Amino acid sequence: METQLRLFEQIALRIRDDIKEARFKAGEKLPPEPLLMECYSVGRSTIREAIKSLTLSGILTVRQGFGTMVNDVSAEPIEHRLRRSDFGEINQVRSILEKEIVSLAVKHRTTENLESISAALKKRREAIEQESKVACANADIEFHMAIARASGNQVLADLYGSFTVVIRDFFSRREPSGVTHFAMSHYLHQSLFDSIEAKDEERATHILSQILNNNH
Repeated sequence: METQLRLFEQIALRIRDDIKEARFKAGEKLPPEPLLMECYSVGRSTIREAIKSLTLSGILTVRQGFGTMVNDVSAEPIEHRLRRSDFGEINQVRSILEKEIVSLAVKHRTTENLESISAALKKRREAIEQESKVACANADIEFHMAIARASGNQVLADLYGSFTVVIRDFFSRREPSGVTHFAMSHYLHQSLFDSIEAKDEERATHILSQILNNNH
């Protein structure tokens, strides 16, 4: 099966493993960025995205002017619990998040937001044509993340961003041999974009419900 983890997600997992093995201890500061870059052989932007991901998971805490603290990770990370959860429950939470996101996006989307959503939609179509499941999953998540950013609520967008880890995991286990579900629901994604562009909240919400019922 093709991996669907982006580089920063791979590094986040490695940092998490090093924390579990007490290489980085709870209550202490994480090494500075230059040392982390050297340790994991990646660039600054990758380290920053990995730290952001771990911060959203509650594993790290960034203290302005002080550094990044390692939290007590004796409790199981939220992503692990979510991955073991029933998909019906996962989809209920996703539904709650996305309905609020779409409602806000209809009201607050900008021209720049629409361009980002449209670009992700184009990538999704191209990935379907190329029959690349990995590219389809990436483009699908990018599409919904672009809508989340269009909501104008950064906290909600960050929350949805952390939740995409679970969505990506679901995509990796579903229909390993093809892109049929992505292809069948693409017209709905196009319609969702059109509704957000037209600021038609009722239609956008209805279309989103259809997308969620298809689990894509």
